[in-house]
Amino acid sequence: MKLGIENRKQLIWLAVLGGIALLMLAREFWPSSSTPAATAPAASGPAKPATRRTASGKIVPVIEPRLDPTLDLNLLSRSEEIKYAGNGRNIFVAGSVAVIERPKGNGTDKAVVADAGIRQPPPVPPPPPINLKFFGFANRPGETKKVFLSQGEDVFIAAEGDIVDRRYRVLHISSTAVDVEDVLNNHRQSLPLTQG
Repeated sequence: MKLGIENRKQLIWLAVLGGIALLMLAREFWPSSSTPAATAPAASGPAKPATRRTASGKIVPVIEPRLDPTLDLNLLSRSEEIKYAGNGRNIFVAGSVAVIERPKGNGTDKAVVADAGIRQPPPVPPPPPINLKFFGFANRPGETKKVFLSQGEDVFIAAEGDIVDRRYRVLHISSTAVDVEDVLNNHRQSLPLTQG
């Protein structure tokens, strides 16, 4: 019966690699006490307790979070002592509104104020006309009715419901005109059939 120890080089490499693996496992799971973070505060001097300023301006010590799940009665009693002090309005009582004094003037001179009642807002300009031209049909038996539309040198073929030039939707196709909607400003226009 052979145990596999005939090759001496393989046995030595196996022992060396096994030893390295054991050292790495021991290093990983063994608690280490010489960490650089633990020695750094001692070198800078005595540690001062950390403090912070609350919203009301009071300075309170910062409490480190604990992993202990037990209830800390000191923290509980400190939180019970906090009183609500806001801007005069209690959000827990209905109808308690802070008093805001009315401004004495609006900051403009009187000539502009008197003229402001007469001015009307400028009228809303009409939407730009749809500059497509309808110049023909593209029909094949069994397919939906399509039309030829042009804009400058560009020619589009569209059916009902298609969007042309990423802006205009073809609503309805009749034998004499095409109804088109500008989807950017909801403007509708009927384009008559043109010759030429």
